[in-house]
Amino acid sequence: MPLKNTGTEQLIKDTARRLLFAEGKLHATTQEIADAAGVNRTGLHYYFRSRDQLIAAIFDEAMQELSQRLNDCMMADQPFKAKTKHIIRVFLRHMVAFPYQETFLVTEINTLGKKLIANIKSDPVKAYLHEAAAEMEKGHIQKMDPVHFLMNLFSLLSYPLIMAPLYKKLFQVSAKEFNALIAEREGIIMGMLFKK
Repeated sequence: MPLKNTGTEQLIKDTARRLLFAEGKLHATTQEIADAAGVNRTGLHYYFRSRDQLIAAIFDEAMQELSQRLNDCMMADQPFKAKTKHIIRVFLRHMVAFPYQETFLVTEINTLGKKLIANIKSDPVKAYLHEAAAEMEKGHIQKMDPVHFLMNLFSLLSYPLIMAPLYKKLFQVSAKEFNALIAEREGIIMGMLFKK
């Protein structure tokens, strides 16, 4: 049996990620993915025996990358406010590049269950929540369960992008105008989360 060409395998995964996460084609078929990657469907099935296997591989990589981004941001050697600003910047940049990734991840988690999120590390989150609690004691953040602070942060980041198609229609804004609104989010989120 010939060795697998990891270049082609990676091309297929990258193409599927682009279709799913950047273009929002969440129901793309293996034929559509193969066509977009410039490989035949037999070639795609050589690396991924089924669409489910390909989706699982993409999901696993996306969750590992998410976990790594969280770790890098939350464990950064920075004051809490600067660290939070960095989280916003990193996650907004990623979410703008891949606006449908959050929808994909949530759908897969709800469909396939908790086993899919087993690789998320909790230590960086615990450390960040501990820092948030200390900032609350200093009066820099409104007192609440620190979990609410983090849920607020991620809600303020992701919800506008998840709802982008509806918001563009509701507010009668173009894609360019909507992107300008998203570019303003960093300052708005920081202003909502911190007292000073």
